[in-house]
Amino acid sequence: MTFEEVVNHRRSIRYYKDLPIDPVKVKHCIELASLAPNSSNMQLWEFHHITDPVIVKQLAVACLDQKAASTARQMVVFVTRRDLFLKRSKRILELETQNIIRNSPKERQKNRIRQRELYYGKVIPFLYARFFGIVGLIRMILVNIIGLFRPVFYQVSENDIRVVVHKTCALAAQTFMLAMANEGYDTCPMEGFDSRRVKRILQLPYGAEINMVVSCGMRDDQGVWGERIRIPFNEVYKEI
Repeated sequence: MTFEEVVNHRRSIRYYKDLPIDPVKVKHCIELASLAPNSSNMQLWEFHHITDPVIVKQLAVACLDQKAASTARQMVVFVTRRDLFLKRSKRILELETQNIIRNSPKERQKNRIRQRELYYGKVIPFLYARFFGIVGLIRMILVNIIGLFRPVFYQVSENDIRVVVHKTCALAAQTFMLAMANEGYDTCPMEGFDSRRVKRILQLPYGAEINMVVSCGMRDDQGVWGERIRIPFNEVYKEI
């Protein structure tokens, strides 16, 4: 399929056929999802691919037994890991340094490495640090002062950073669903679930959060609830 055909083919499927799907192909779609754009390339996400029928059933219960979950053959749970920011920033700095050494002109390498060390070693840890909202409040005070003199990024509260991490993860989820459509498979992104139950089933740590649960399978005829309905494009499109 062309990209336009893939986008038009993808629908949120509410009922799947009782047919198996290839876990290897699903895993490949998850690999493609990991290439999605993400804030500062921090990749504060995890992708939990559920193929065990017993765990799928447990997750279906946690997803309120909606048909998109109870008829699913596999599931992928998209998880945010804001709690891993120190570990990931250190790792990204290592990879960025190697990338600069391999691909940048030698006369620019030292300066570029210094910039990455400042960003991933100082800026990111300060931006992602949290302590009962206090650190975020300090950041907000600082950016509001700086904003008096020049343009600045204002979304620096602890909740703002949480939103950034979830937006990033959602980009990966969308990439995954389009990749699945390209394979001829179907999906349904679900936000109606018991997040505490899902975390217990997957044995996730306290700092992890569920972004969304995506069910997977082959669409049944009753899986598509009518035509795709959208607000008229001229109401949402603004050319400036």
